[in-house]
Amino acid sequence: MKNNYYFNRSLGNIYIKPSVKSEISSQILYGEKFSIISKNEKWVKIKTSYDRYIGYLKNDKFIKNLKLTHKIFRLKSQVFKKLNNKFVPTNQFIYFASRIVLQNQSVNFIEFDKNQWVKKKDIKKINHVEKDFVKIFKLFLGTKYLWGGKSCDGIDCSALIQMYYYYNNLFFPRDTKDQIKYCRKKSKKNYKPGNIIFWRGHVGICLKNNAFIHAYGPRKKVLIMKTENTIKLIKKTAKLEVRKICNIKNY
Repeated sequence: MKNNYYFNRSLGNIYIKPSVKSEISSQILYGEKFSIISKNEKWVKIKTSYDRYIGYLKNDKFIKNLKLTHKIFRLKSQVFKKLNNKFVPTNQFIYFASRIVLQNQSVNFIEFDKNQWVKKKDIKKINHVEKDFVKIFKLFLGTKYLWGGKSCDGIDCSALIQMYYYYNNLFFPRDTKDQIKYCRKKSKKNYKPGNIIFWRGHVGICLKNNAFIHAYGPRKKVLIMKTENTIKLIKKTAKLEVRKICNIKNY
């Protein structure tokens, strides 16, 4: 089964095994494309189209053949319903970099699914490129650390880096072990803005020469720390040395 499908919920967990008791290895966002490798009544084994990530997703009625037109450029965008010509907020959100289809629009809202609307100011066209990487990473400041997470409800260190590339329609692997292999060009200027610093099992990026942002497990959130202090702290607490330094725009 190699048909392409699109995820049509706000956020979904991708599991290592077909069980909710299994470890969550990653997540999938609204509008993300995938193929189904195998399935049964409760589970589908999928392969994501963007980063070719394989895992298990709860079976559902997924959508085929979407012509995506826009994407979310906000940490999370509240979903509204239209009732009696008024837009009423729901308790649902779709998250940064989610892909959507503009089906209908009003002055301030666009409809992306049956009576599901988001504010126009929260979206950009699908081909929009945000060159200011600092703007994207700072969106996630304070987000809790969550292994396998990819949204402001929880994110891990490798997903934080990947989301910059995913939003900008550029390929970048999901896991740190693959990211470090993919980034072949080493930066000659250490600790400069845009430098991605890798350890075994951890990664983050320099926003300034001495300002480093990462989803840091021991502190349980995304935060900015002094670059050199971070390197010393990780060496002291985790006994890990820096393995590679690359640049976000030249890798």
